[in-house]
Amino acid sequence: MRKKAKIRDLEKKVSKLRRRLKKTAAPAAKPKAKVVSPLAPAGGFPALPVIGGVRFAAAEAGVRYAGRLDVMLAVCDPGTSIAGVFTKSATRSAPVLDCQAKLGSDPAGGAAIIVNSGNSNAFTGGVGVSAVEAVTAEVARVTGVPQNRVYSASTGVIGEPLPFERITAKVEELNAALAPEAIERAARAIMTTDTFAKGATAEVETAGGIVRIAGIAKGSGMIAPDMATMLVYIFTDARIEQPVLQKMLSGLTETTFNSITVDSDTSTSDSLILAATGASGVSVGARDAAFVEALGAVMRSLAQQVVRDGEGATKFVEVQVTGAKTKRDAKIHAMAIANSPLVKTAVAGEDPNWGRVVMAIGKSGAAADRDKLTIRFGDILVAENGWVSPEYREELGATYMKQPELVIAVDLGLGKGDATVWTCDLTHGYISINADYRS
Repeated sequence: MRKKAKIRDLEKKVSKLRRRLKKTAAPAAKPKAKVVSPLAPAGGFPALPVIGGVRFAAAEAGVRYAGRLDVMLAVCDPGTSIAGVFTKSATRSAPVLDCQAKLGSDPAGGAAIIVNSGNSNAFTGGVGVSAVEAVTAEVARVTGVPQNRVYSASTGVIGEPLPFERITAKVEELNAALAPEAIERAARAIMTTDTFAKGATAEVETAGGIVRIAGIAKGSGMIAPDMATMLVYIFTDARIEQPVLQKMLSGLTETTFNSITVDSDTSTSDSLILAATGASGVSVGARDAAFVEALGAVMRSLAQQVVRDGEGATKFVEVQVTGAKTKRDAKIHAMAIANSPLVKTAVAGEDPNWGRVVMAIGKSGAAADRDKLTIRFGDILVAENGWVSPEYREELGATYMKQPELVIAVDLGLGKGDATVWTCDLTHGYISINADYRS
């Protein structure tokens, strides 16, 4: 009874805050029709295999918009190991903090993941914490999963109270609809400004037998993770101890989700959860190279799909840096190039402006020597020894830049450090999407 009274008090506080916000913020409008990114993978959402030990459901809760899937539930069997990586933002959301606190808990009671789109429940103070409590408590009550094994996430507008009662009202419906094959509906329910649902899969033969991996992600803007990225949920039927699973995930994050950027902005809500249900009966250890490679491939695919869906993107760009003093320096240079508005707008305008690449290297703060730089656009040698290459012709660069997928390669000539990151161009579409985001 005390908990119900607490929830009623919270609902009153949220209603009061909403009335106050309505005076200063534009009311939520119907979502605008989205044109699918020209960089979306051919064939649409992939056919993901059923992963034993996990079931999914999605529903329309009207968190921000009516008439669209906006809440998903995944429930994993007892014994499931959970690993996670999260945003390093100093203003991370209440759901992120709650998930971080729950990692490493006893897997005996299974696990549940509840996610809503439309509202990030970030910068909402004590009201946000109480909303997480209310949502996870209801999921625990309905599913039977211990509350300390219920992981929640919210994505969308920052600074508005989460209408959590719309989510809790759907938990019974979600639980009744749980199905092993409903992962695509779950992927669609977590989208915000995404133009397509994102999924990836792998099947790998380990020493103990075949195991499967399937993952979904959302992300389109506010992408420069510094952790994992956006919202990502990956499931495998392998049996993996939690510390081993966490080490795998953390290690692979650096070269996948921490190597993408759309706009240099780190979200308050970025979360990646990896669940190993053990349903296959196949045990996987830290030295199982085949499994680690397959997991890395799934993570890389999802990360690159996020870039391909970058807000307003028309070009997918791979930035390769070699010859740096250290791997850290290589990564700094690569991200400086990938995040440069001048580089990104040149790519959007199909302008082979290699001078902007030189500028980005010079401003990065990592070690560089102007007279040792080599720059290539794809296979085209553009500059070397601190000057434009005598072989280079502007028309070659201009023709290359018309392609939808590009490679900018830089060798610093200083050492053996290397890094590869992925980004997209910066177009007026990005401005339009974000200027209208709350309207």
